[in-house]
Amino acid sequence: MKAQAKYVRISPRKARLVADLVRGLVVDKAMNILKFTPNKAAGIISSVLYSAISNAGQHAGVNVDSLRISKIVVDEGPTWKRFMPRSQGRANRICKRTSHITVVLSEG
Repeated sequence: MKAQAKYVRISPRKARLVADLVRGLVVDKAMNILKFTPNKAAGIISSVLYSAISNAGQHAGVNVDSLRISKIVVDEGPTWKRFMPRSQGRANRICKRTSHITVVLSEG
């Protein structure tokens, strides 16, 4: 029972802070924590978690109430490079980072 979100426009460093909050928890408790966490990453991770729960529900003989987050990984995706014009003809580089978020659920 696994779900992935790829090329999400959030910094992996910021997403890992939220992922550490729910790693190893029961699904109901994790969804409750993510619901009241005021970060952009919390909404993204909760949608990936909801997708993993739905994927688990498709398998026969899986008790959705006893699911636990066995693994949650936030990997770095490709970085979008942009330029910001500065004074006197200069330019600074802006790196817009992306993430790949993976949630794996297990029973027990």
